[in-house]
Amino acid sequence: MLLFVAMLAVALVFSAVGFKKYVWFISIGYGLSIAAIGAALLIAAREQLTAGVVCACILFIAYGIRLGGYLIFRELRSSSYNSKMKTEIKSGDGMSMVAKCAIWITAALLYACQTSPVIFRIANGAGGDALLVVGMVISLVGLVVESMADLQKNAAKKVNPGRFVDTGLFRIVRCPNYFGEMLFWTGVFVGGISIYADPLQWIVALLGYLGIIYVMFGGARRLEIRQNKSYGDDPEYQRYVKTTPIMIPLIPLYSVEKYKWLVA
Repeated sequence: MLLFVAMLAVALVFSAVGFKKYVWFISIGYGLSIAAIGAALLIAAREQLTAGVVCACILFIAYGIRLGGYLIFRELRSSSYNSKMKTEIKSGDGMSMVAKCAIWITAALLYACQTSPVIFRIANGAGGDALLVVGMVISLVGLVVESMADLQKNAAKKVNPGRFVDTGLFRIVRCPNYFGEMLFWTGVFVGGISIYADPLQWIVALLGYLGIIYVMFGGARRLEIRQNKSYGDDPEYQRYVKTTPIMIPLIPLYSVEKYKWLVA
């Protein structure tokens, strides 16, 4: 578990940007942490890396840079987004240091758990195998889906900023970016199924995977509540939400607003 602890330390360092603005613990700090863990694994295990593990680490770096870069760009350039978020997300100015530290540590631990299938593959000297390849393909598809979703949403909002987005990937699922995120981490988890050495490694990997799935559904619930307030009186929006799954294509789950336990 030494390598896992080391990667936890990396996540703690890079997610600490949240002390500037607490929501960054789980946004910009998230992207930076995943990219940093990918790079740190390449350095820490450079003498025993296989082609498959190198590719898995590069996927982490690409994922983190894409997400972190997108969030930083949105934070710095989108004045309309920032104005809207000020009314919907607490600033955290009155949050105690104890609460901030609790969020920081919990978030960093989640990031280390999410990446643990690759961490344990390196620590166990497992090298590459067929499941790693399958997992990386799933992750790559997820990365493409969430990247396309963000680009399509930005393009649609430029054309009609006051309307909900129901074009492109949004025709088949209301939160394609969250769906892509879940695909990415499903691939990471699948890629490690064959290499866990003991029950503790299984538990850590499962906590990371189930944790990010919970966070994604919590994010979808927040988005649904926000969109219902903004577009709830629009008949086109009402038809859209009643016929388009919220999280997973073809799965007839159209709303998660009533599930108050989704508070991530």
